[in-house]
Amino acid sequence: MSSLHSNRSEATALQPEVVSYRSLGGNAYRTGLLKRAVDLTVAGVLIIMLLPIYVLIALAVKLTSPGPVLFRQQRYGIGKVPFDCLKFRSMTVCEKPDEFVQCVRDDVRVTKVGKILRQTSLDELPQLFNVLLGEMSLVGPRPHAIRHDDQFAAHIFGYDRRFAVKPGITGQAQIMGLRGPTTTVDVMRKRVEADFDYVRSASFVGDVKIIAKTVPAVLKAENAF
Repeated sequence: MSSLHSNRSEATALQPEVVSYRSLGGNAYRTGLLKRAVDLTVAGVLIIMLLPIYVLIALAVKLTSPGPVLFRQQRYGIGKVPFDCLKFRSMTVCEKPDEFVQCVRDDVRVTKVGKILRQTSLDELPQLFNVLLGEMSLVGPRPHAIRHDDQFAAHIFGYDRRFAVKPGITGQAQIMGLRGPTTTVDVMRKRVEADFDYVRSASFVGDVKIIAKTVPAVLKAENAF
């Protein structure tokens, strides 16, 4: 990731502290009771409705490649507190934290079932349980691998502002088509700027709009693999 080094001068060596939602002004919806109530209700209903899908995917993953059904990886949550982010395993190799390598197009580690799961974002369904546990929200900045966050935080000023809210299953960046590999600082900066916009203006109506736009965005995404 050579472009990271070329952009080092763009950031300060001292990152600002992780800000709280109270310091951002505006309403308290970002971490308030209404948002939590919506998360619990929608996540609970979806898990019950999608239970047959969970079972079918779990069987497909288990029967077509060796390894666990779920992939667990530590990600930063609100306040930059790590948590285990859940996914259906889509690769033949379960990475260790110090061996993180981004998935690329035609990545040989992706299984046949995993390719379908990744292209449709069905691999993210277990994160509904992260929502129930209070570690994630339905809508918020997408959580990245910790090593990835640490790398880019050194080059994008104010990066840690995205940790002022819970990470989400979907978010502003995703409906804007900003998904896929983040191989350069400029690519990540566009995604993070969308996260900042969400942190500043999060609202119930805004969340409903993002959720409504998520399925069409996933279906036409060209850089999900």
